[in-house]
Amino acid sequence: MCDTEAMVDRAESLPLHESVLDRLGADIASGGIAPGTRISSDEIATRFDVSRTVAREVVRVLESLGMVSIRRRAGITVLDPAHWHALDPKLIRWQLAGPHRFAQLAGLAELRSGIEPLAARGAAAHATPEQCAALTAAVMGMSATARAANTAAYLDHDIAFHATLLAASGNPLLQVFAPIIREVLTGRTEHELMPAQANPQALQLHAAVAAAIQSGDGPGAESAMREIVSESATAIACLRPATSE
Repeated sequence: MCDTEAMVDRAESLPLHESVLDRLGADIASGGIAPGTRISSDEIATRFDVSRTVAREVVRVLESLGMVSIRRRAGITVLDPAHWHALDPKLIRWQLAGPHRFAQLAGLAELRSGIEPLAARGAAAHATPEQCAALTAAVMGMSATARAANTAAYLDHDIAFHATLLAASGNPLLQVFAPIIREVLTGRTEHELMPAQANPQALQLHAAVAAAIQSGDGPGAESAMREIVSESATAIACLRPATSE
């Protein structure tokens, strides 16, 4: 299934307001609706066959994301990406569905390289026994579904591992990155960037992180987590078409 079809299918499964938001947001995020373009609530209502109330609510959400501005005389204007709230999970999801996916993933990999190793080091000092058990359970789940690493089952365990890691860091500012990491991992699966069978090295590294955190080895947890992010970035880069941005 092509990315456009996937976005439409997802949108059609959502409540009306979210469906329109997903489709219009993706159009802007992909560049299909260029910065500087002026649109109106009436145009949105007509295009998606919804009420003006729904159209206005969608526009308000896009405005909250910095994607459009609303002025009394100028109407609704699509803003340059420099104004967008780049770390909002919705925007990340829309961009990963667009033509600049690999550039977005490269930027997110750089962000993860600064966030998750730090979280792993913190988790080695702050993780509770329950969080250590959750990390181990996530690794076991990933191992059990490793032959279907491109499926929702593996994805669920992978997301659980990274969410638990961030929560265990002891730093509330690191925990807020969990939805961002979730979108990265989900995007890899939805856009067929995951191998059918998990890389054994990646599984070993996840196990190493869990073990280091449980033993209180901060440097070890940080080092193994850094390797996980690096392995992921390398795997994605190898799939990047030569003509991709």
